[in-house]
Amino acid sequence: MRIGIPREVKDGESRVALTPQAVAALVKDKNEVVVEPGAGIGIGFSDDSFLEAGAEIGDPWECELVVKVKELQESEYRKPRRGQTVFGFQHFGPEPPMLDAALASGATFIAYETVGQDDGSLPILAPMSAIAGRLAVQAGAWCLQTQNGGSGVLLPGAEGVPPGKVVILGAGNVGANALAVAHGIGAQVTMFAKSTKRFPPLMKIFPGVVFLTNTKTKETEEELEIHVGDADLVIGGVLTPGEMSPKLISRNLLKRMRRGSALVDVGIDQGGIAETSRPTSHSAPVYVEEGVVHYCVPNMPAACARTASLALEKAVLPFVFQLSRNHLDNMLETGIQVKGGKLTHDQLARDTGRRYSPL
Repeated sequence: MRIGIPREVKDGESRVALTPQAVAALVKDKNEVVVEPGAGIGIGFSDDSFLEAGAEIGDPWECELVVKVKELQESEYRKPRRGQTVFGFQHFGPEPPMLDAALASGATFIAYETVGQDDGSLPILAPMSAIAGRLAVQAGAWCLQTQNGGSGVLLPGAEGVPPGKVVILGAGNVGANALAVAHGIGAQVTMFAKSTKRFPPLMKIFPGVVFLTNTKTKETEEELEIHVGDADLVIGGVLTPGEMSPKLISRNLLKRMRRGSALVDVGIDQGGIAETSRPTSHSAPVYVEEGVVHYCVPNMPAACARTASLALEKAVLPFVFQLSRNHLDNMLETGIQVKGGKLTHDQLARDTGRRYSPL
C-alpha cells in the first residue's frame, strides 16, 4: 500500500504522525511511504532521514492511506478523494464546514479519538490526553502570571504564603495527569468527576486532595459553584468519546471567579466545557473574558511536539499496519466516522443533527 505522511499546517503544529523509524518498518513490510517535504523538520527529522528510511519525498495526498496528526484545515478541505482513507484526529463536531468537506470528498475518515471507543480503551487518544493533562498545569501557571493577564498567583505558594487552588473537572487521562503535576508542585487541589469509580487509586497516590462527584444534583452543583468560584485555576478535562464536551461552567459561574484567575479548557477540541470557551492557537493562546484568563488551544501536545510525536507513533503504528493489510478490527471500526459520503458514527450524527448511516 502507498502511505502518505503530510506536513501539518495547523497553527503551531510541528508534530508528525510517523517518524523515520516507523517508515523503515512499513517499507520493510512491503509498503511505499510518501512524505511531504518538511513534514518532520520541526522536531528534528530531516527529509534526508526519511529518505534513508526508504521513503519518497512527494505529495502524500496521492496515496491510498494518509496518516496525519490533526484534523483537516481549510487549505486541506479539497485534498481527500474517493477511495482514500484519512487516519488522524478528526474533531468534526465543532466544525460543520470540515464535516461537509469530508462528506463531499467520498473518502473514509478514521478518527484517532474514537478508535477503541466501544471498550473505552482509546489507545491513540490516551497518550495525547496524558500529555495535555500534564501541560495544562504548566499552561495555567503561565496564565496566572501578571504579564499574561493573571492575578499573580504562584501555584506552589511560598514560605508563609498558601499555595494556589486548582480545580480539575474530570478524572480520566487528562484529569489524572493534571492532578499528578498540580499535587506534585504543592498546589491545593480539588477534583470533580461524574462518578467515584476512578477516585480510590488516586486517593492512595495523592493524599490531601479533595475528591467530589458532579452528579447534577442541587447539592453537588452547589459544591461545584463554591469550589470553581474560589479557584485560582480551573482545568477542564471531561471527555465523552465522540461527543461534544458538556458545558459544566456557565458564564454566570465564571463571573464568580476572582479577576485574574485562569481556565485551561483541554476539552476545546470537542467544543469546550465552558460557555465562554472558544478555540485559540499556539501563536495567540489566551484571551480574557469576565476577568478570567482563558487558555483554549486545541492542539496542546504540539507544545512538546517531539515527545508527543514519539508517543503518538507508538500508539498509531500497529493500526497503520492493519490498514496497510486491509484489515480492520473492532477497535478501528469504532474510529470510522465518515465513509463514502455518509456519516457512520451515531454520536457525531446526533451532535451535528446529521443523518446517521450504520457502517
